[in-house]
Amino acid sequence: MEFYPERGVVLSPERLEKTEAFLAGMGLRYEGGADYTVQLVSESGEILGNGSLCGNVLKYIAIDERLQGEGAALTVVSGLIEEAYRRGITNLFLFTKAANEMLFRGVGFYTLAATREVCFMENSRSGLARWLSSVPKFECVTGAAVMNCNPFTLGHRYLIETAASEVPELYVFVVSEDKSRFGFEERLELVRRGTEDLKNVHVIPSGPYMISKATFPTYFIKDTANVESIYASLDLTLFAQKIAPALNIKRRFVGTEPYCAVTRNYNEIMKELLPRYGVEVTEIERKGGISASLVREAIDRCDIDTLRGLVPESTLDHIIERYF
Repeated sequence: MEFYPERGVVLSPERLEKTEAFLAGMGLRYEGGADYTVQLVSESGEILGNGSLCGNVLKYIAIDERLQGEGAALTVVSGLIEEAYRRGITNLFLFTKAANEMLFRGVGFYTLAATREVCFMENSRSGLARWLSSVPKFECVTGAAVMNCNPFTLGHRYLIETAASEVPELYVFVVSEDKSRFGFEERLELVRRGTEDLKNVHVIPSGPYMISKATFPTYFIKDTANVESIYASLDLTLFAQKIAPALNIKRRFVGTEPYCAVTRNYNEIMKELLPRYGVEVTEIERKGGISASLVREAIDRCDIDTLRGLVPESTLDHIIERYF
């Protein structure tokens, strides 16, 4: 069947409606965020294929079954990659149904991690290895904590200090996304300032290889009730299979979670999955009910007295400078 590629499609209200209908027919949902879109259309204007670039992630890739064997998927993906490179983005990722893994391998993507439901892929065979090479290595057994720290609190400090007392070297991976109130670079600096006296603590950007639930796409997942569990299983599988062995991580530390059901579910999946790969999970009791959400609420109230009991001095100084 003949098709015509259209690059840089403007998703006007009318075109967006047609695109959403096409995606729905392919079992996908449009969730927004498209920076650049490539579509394949018939001579009459019917949409036969679609793909979008969303930051450094390829999304909404769908091809009408009538175009199978016609190189349609390669046409869409190549158009998106060319635009990404033009924008200076060379490290590209995509999430897809597990059933589509071989399709995307055929257009130049490599599997980072896969579960029964989903697959996480990258357009480089060596991207993860390059990131791992940037992380300091130790011959001894190491531990790890993965944290958002939005912002860094006395609770985070307590967890890190406690974990650091139980292992020779501790990695603290700060989630590398900018969906939080405090930006990534800001959060990273606050964690570094707040732990600089702990000599066996190594604060590391998580990079793209520890998946943030804030950026995990769900547009291709039918079982929306289990999205959080699907996300957690994928993220933890990548950590267990690729990251922990490379860095000799044998223990992962988390705080107890009495408030957030999503985080509590993540921790339960962690306790079930990681030991299968030789990684012990240690839960550390939350310090005095301190949470980053309480800090953000105190900021909104301009309540410095409350903040003094929730955050280290380095975080307080930053908050005062930024908000007061």
